[in-house]
Amino acid sequence: MKTSAKQAIPALIALGLAATVGLALLPAQDFLGVQLPVSDPICTNFLRSDKYQVTGDLVGTNGPASPSAVRLGAMTDHVTALLGIGPSSDSTPGGSRTGTAINTAHMGLIDQYIFSGLQSAGIEPAASTTDWEFIRRATLDVTGRIPTPARVLSFVSDTNPNKRAALVDELLASPQWVDKWTIYFGDLYKNNSSNTQIRRFPAGVTAFYQYIKASLQQNKPYDQMARDLIASQGASSYQTGEINFNVGGVVTGGPQQDIWDQQTANIADVFLGIAHVNCLLCHNGAGHLTTLSLWGGQQTRVSAWGLSSFMTQTYTSSTPVSAGSNQRYWSVIDNANPKQAPGTYPLNTTTGNRPARQPIGTVKSITPAYMFTGETPKAGEDYRAALARIITADPQFARAAVNYMWAYFFGVGLVDPPDAFDPARLDPDNPPPAGWTLQPSNPRLLNALSNAFIANKYDLKWLMRTIVNSQAYQLESQYSGQWNVSWNNFYGRKLVRRLWAEELHDAIAISSNYVPSYNTANYGVLNYAMQFPEPSGVPDGANGKVTAFLDSFLRGNRDDEVRSEDGSILQALNLMNDTFVMTRTAPTTPASALLPINLSKSNTDLVNTLFLAVLSRYPTAAELSTAVASLGNTQTRSQEARNLLWSLYNKVDFTFNY
Repeated sequence: MKTSAKQAIPALIALGLAATVGLALLPAQDFLGVQLPVSDPICTNFLRSDKYQVTGDLVGTNGPASPSAVRLGAMTDHVTALLGIGPSSDSTPGGSRTGTAINTAHMGLIDQYIFSGLQSAGIEPAASTTDWEFIRRATLDVTGRIPTPARVLSFVSDTNPNKRAALVDELLASPQWVDKWTIYFGDLYKNNSSNTQIRRFPAGVTAFYQYIKASLQQNKPYDQMARDLIASQGASSYQTGEINFNVGGVVTGGPQQDIWDQQTANIADVFLGIAHVNCLLCHNGAGHLTTLSLWGGQQTRVSAWGLSSFMTQTYTSSTPVSAGSNQRYWSVIDNANPKQAPGTYPLNTTTGNRPARQPIGTVKSITPAYMFTGETPKAGEDYRAALARIITADPQFARAAVNYMWAYFFGVGLVDPPDAFDPARLDPDNPPPAGWTLQPSNPRLLNALSNAFIANKYDLKWLMRTIVNSQAYQLESQYSGQWNVSWNNFYGRKLVRRLWAEELHDAIAISSNYVPSYNTANYGVLNYAMQFPEPSGVPDGANGKVTAFLDSFLRGNRDDEVRSEDGSILQALNLMNDTFVMTRTAPTTPASALLPINLSKSNTDLVNTLFLAVLSRYPTAAELSTAVASLGNTQTRSQEARNLLWSLYNKVDFTFNY
């Protein structure tokens, strides 16, 4: 296969093969730490994110783009240049566009703010995306899977003007939606069997996974999910899955305050989008956060201790599953032994993972007080229940949830990074003092969407439906004019994203009709990566090579390695040579796989079938001509068909959602 693939490279490049082939053709020394300039098209597909990093402020109203916006904007320019299908329906095989112009007469909640901002800035938005692009984009974004060829064709041929909204409803009602968002929230809540501090063990992971999955299946309101995770108690992390969120905040080698602090920091990060609370639990903001956060620079460590004090009725501990076992389950219990959960935050430490906590004058302990409003628990109210109640009633809770979702679907948050909120720079009717800008790129949109999320009872499906049905989400990534990097904060085009590791795995498995079966030691038989309970070490045993393939696409470990859409040469090499890909293009592929069941078709039909299965579209005229010509020799036709399928798995429009 390797020899034939090399012989086929010229034809495959003509088909628009992604940057992987370009990387493969580089001299060996170019692999050794050389970083090509952004302008070099060879490395478009697999550049590290630091290639696009810039210095400057975080994103602000009509201000400089955030580093992630700059990075994604540059990547979008390069990816769309390699697509070869153009920014208009004329160059999209099959045409079929549901409206070629922005409908200014029927602007939804999101669109009225986005397109007003674009108009005010004099920015012409990209065209509306084609039906071919939309079904692939929405299916991947909402479910993490590629659409089936039959569903693509039925959608494109549908003449119902409301078919996109109908498709979105269909996707949100699918079990694949549950799979995708169980992974997303598993990442956000850091559901893993071990981290740098403690071990949950696979049974704990499974219980947490099942809690998240069941909550999504029930479409549980997000404020209720937050209250569950913040306030739930349980005697066993194997039985009460939601307590595993606070188990993840356990810190070893220090006093109890270290645990309360980390649990508090996790809550503030996930549910308020304010990672700077973690900083304030070590030191005052002045001199540390002064240039980063107007709010943070004015806060004290004492006020952060007041927030952490909500955890002081809670004791988190582990117990061996059986005598002599090294496997342990965790309990999270309130109102335990006063020595373990005193109900106030003692200032009595000199050791541990954070600076000393010592009395301040006559003050020897801190009582609970919500550092953003000063609110305290009601008489007799459980502290964590009070914290959960206060947080989910805080408008910042809705803002953070909306912004996390926005960052996922649009690539860049309205506040970016999404957990870097500055509460003192959010109100457009009360702007910050001179020297500071409003932080959100579109503050009125953020407020309006957050208020609507509250009005719709924190319904995640409502939020996703509203985003995906917006005309802003449905803009093309291709742009016919010259795009200015400073426009990225206006959301006038789609910013591309590289598929998650699990999405790539499942797209290859589904499109090839060769779905694997992994008999794992801890999680039973698994077929789809989008159903893996955790990323680390799954699948295991004899399937370790698949784990390495997935890891190369930076799925993270939900601890000190975050999921990343960055690229690498290893990813390129794996798409070209890894066993997981090669076995689906090999002569020994099962008879039921994509190639064997379609080889008897005419050359044109075979090419159309492969493109539709892998890329969710038909080939362009140039692609069809090149591919059909390569299949012309009957003696090598089977090999050339395998080469063609291999090339499609290496095309930029397979690797990226555009």
